[in-house]
Amino acid sequence: MFHLALHFIAPLVIAFLFFKENWKLSYLIMITTMLVDLDHLFASPIYDTNRCCIGFHPLHQYWFIGIYLAMSFFSQTRLIGVGLTIHMVLDASDCF
Repeated sequence: MFHLALHFIAPLVIAFLFFKENWKLSYLIMITTMLVDLDHLFASPIYDTNRCCIGFHPLHQYWFIGIYLAMSFFSQTRLIGVGLTIHMVLDASDCF
């Protein structure tokens, strides 16, 4: 449950610290990136506490993570990239 809470808390902290002018919109955009977890619906079982989702689910592949990270460096895609990168880092923490 703490892991799921971090998916909401970490973007809020990032939005408030780095995007103060529009922190509410920034937070909303980063939270929307949680839709990346829809790829879990293609797994059987959908949720497995012992499974590392990095490298397993289609949108959690390493090359996608590279794209998400690259998106963080461009102003037009920055919030989406940051949100997805935060998401992947938090998901990767389950692999250890």
